[in-house]
Amino acid sequence: MKPKEKKAVVLISGGLDSATVLAMAKAQGFSCYALSFNYNQRSISELEAARLVAAAAVQHRVLDIDLSVFGGSALTDTDIDVPQEALEGIPVTYVPARNTVFLSLGLAWAEVLEARDIFIGVNAVDYSGYPDCRPEYIEAFESMANLATKAGVEGHHLSIHTPLIDLTKAQIIKQGNALGVDYRPTVSCYQADHLGQACGKCDSCRIRRAGFLEAGLEDQTRYVGAHD
Repeated sequence: MKPKEKKAVVLISGGLDSATVLAMAKAQGFSCYALSFNYNQRSISELEAARLVAAAAVQHRVLDIDLSVFGGSALTDTDIDVPQEALEGIPVTYVPARNTVFLSLGLAWAEVLEARDIFIGVNAVDYSGYPDCRPEYIEAFESMANLATKAGVEGHHLSIHTPLIDLTKAQIIKQGNALGVDYRPTVSCYQADHLGQACGKCDSCRIRRAGFLEAGLEDQTRYVGAHD
């Protein structure tokens, strides 16, 4: 008798973290169904990166959901500048309720696929300013998911996997490197240009660059003006 396929929905942004999570899920034997979002984000080139990353998945879907109609974040409102230096508190690059929206849609697809697992690349070490990247948030969402779905009510437990949540950027990069992840096409920059070239100045760029340095690996990120 053929064993039942072990399916997982993996949220893919096109960045370094989600590329690593996809590789981790595949290494655990999951058939991965990648889900990305066009939420009218500032760095739309990350969606092309997501398509390249998700080539390793069974299927990839991109949902259009325009969070810029609410604004309130430097990633969805071009009138708010992306900061060039680290700031205290919750950063302006926080998108209100983004992970809750994304996980809810991932949960909907998981139910249809009869997948019991959802992977997301949230990280509480490098992004401690984001309230929806904390372990207690993930635990609460998982509890809600099992209360609010047909699958959960019928006893099919749904799990939210966050394999990167306690890792430093260097540890994430080392694990991805060990799994053969090609980080060259990934886009982490908050304001990457239309070619996916990183600014090298925003918080995300600084964390990514420092991660490669600490990991002792070459940073192959494509930076604006690097080849001028």
